[in-house]
Amino acid sequence: MRDKVVVVTGPGRVDLVEQDAAPLRPGTFRVETLFSGVSAGTELSYVKGTNPYLNVTWNADLGLFQPGAASTPYPVTRLGYMQVGRVVESETSAIAVGTVGAMTYGHRTGWLADPVAERFVALPDDLDPLLGVYVAHMGPICANGLLHAAADLHGTDVRALGDGVRGRRVAVVGAGVVALLTALFARRNGAASVVVLDPTPQRRQVAEALGLETLDPDADDPAVVLKTRWAHTAGDRGADVVFQCRGQAWALHLALRLLRPQGTVIDLAFYQGGADAVRLGEEFHHNGLSLRCAQIGRVPRGLAPTWDRERLSAETVDLLRTYGDTIRKHLVSAVVPFDEAPALLTDLADRRRQELQVVLAT
Repeated sequence: MRDKVVVVTGPGRVDLVEQDAAPLRPGTFRVETLFSGVSAGTELSYVKGTNPYLNVTWNADLGLFQPGAASTPYPVTRLGYMQVGRVVESETSAIAVGTVGAMTYGHRTGWLADPVAERFVALPDDLDPLLGVYVAHMGPICANGLLHAAADLHGTDVRALGDGVRGRRVAVVGAGVVALLTALFARRNGAASVVVLDPTPQRRQVAEALGLETLDPDADDPAVVLKTRWAHTAGDRGADVVFQCRGQAWALHLALRLLRPQGTVIDLAFYQGGADAVRLGEEFHHNGLSLRCAQIGRVPRGLAPTWDRERLSAETVDLLRTYGDTIRKHLVSAVVPFDEAPALLTDLADRRRQELQVVLAT
């Protein structure tokens, strides 16, 4: 038995490589991939050569990037974290043959898994398995953003995912997959208003098709628009919380300008080129703002016992049950055969092709 694996061999070079499948061992199970979602930000950073792991050493003990050998050198053999597979063999009573579940093993046609060492999230029968690409990792990324907003208000006393957005005015900068799922999470969890800001007309159209209000940041100054609309008290106007989901300096600068005094930006973006143009001497300083990174590697301090990754995946399943048909219709822009992955990834990296969410199907 052989598996096909997507491998990035160097900047701009993506290959499909065949490998012998690992033998089944006691306690393990084997899945055959049904769908594999493409994460355009993280994955394309390896294709473009812009991911910091390619050039320097990540010192996990110190939490620092340092000069030295690349932590993830080429070839990159595990690319992607949005897989759905069906169990075809099992040597563990914990996972039954025929079960369909979400995992994070990268773009490959099959995988031998250890249920003690890695997550397998069984998908409910009433969920479109294609939407399962969001359940193991991408959905929890977005849910974790809301969790950080809740912790900003309540510390460790977060009872529900909506504790940071319920009844509040929410802005979301960006209209990629992370931004749109985050906006839907905010709306489903009771935000009083949710406005998505993105300069790309096609992405704003998708947001509107999902039932979200949008603004074009290149038109009238959106900070003036929203601060005129969202009044609290005299001298206190703007968004209660902003979710920043686009990895560019202008987007973070805009997010800060949208906030009411002493508000917080929850930042879910990956700034591959840094953010040199962010201006911290203006609104950030004079309005006493906060910037909080919501990185999926950790939930807010003190919440890990009650808000683990399994709970965030369960919140994602609930979101998909509510909006699944609309997400499938409008957010998933292309489903392509798995064998076309190398051409697809290089076309996306070189901007020869524009997609919102691509899913590889085997």
